[in-house]
Amino acid sequence: MPTDAKRATVAELTTLLQASPSSIVTDYRGLKVSEIGAVRRSLREKGIHYHVVKNRLAKIAADEAGVTELSGLLEGPTAIAVGIDDESQLAKAFLDAVRPYKVVVVRGGVIRGRRIEASDVTRLAELPSREVLLAQLAGAIASPLSTMAGLLVAPIRNLGGGLAQLADQKSGSAGA
Repeated sequence: MPTDAKRATVAELTTLLQASPSSIVTDYRGLKVSEIGAVRRSLREKGIHYHVVKNRLAKIAADEAGVTELSGLLEGPTAIAVGIDDESQLAKAFLDAVRPYKVVVVRGGVIRGRRIEASDVTRLAELPSREVLLAQLAGAIASPLSTMAGLLVAPIRNLGGGLAQLADQKSGSAGA
């Protein structure tokens, strides 16, 4: 029979998983309690929750939250990082927080309902932020447009320059 504490844990995990489009699952074996606390504090400053969970309760919470892809990653000692809408920022912040602790092993994660592997989490952390990607896209769109505008204006600019030279020649020949 489930206890009230277990129900509360499942409810809290369900709420976190529903609120966040992405999560990262890790194996925390080898970390001391104080080190887990330090990782939690550094992640909390960035709006990320890091929870050590029991796999059975996490599977129940994942099913209730509609994130069934998470169930395959829940084996052995498990901790889950959830938070932030920007997936690349989540991966970057998490990997930065656990970098001093070489024993933390990333198993994978779930990004917007799609399971990703540990190598994908690392690649995701290397991506620029969403704002930078949008700025690069805007620049890529604007560059051909400004080139096209320059090409369309060139004949008129060249005509104006040619007429100015012709006027200079006429005024120079009239003065001689």
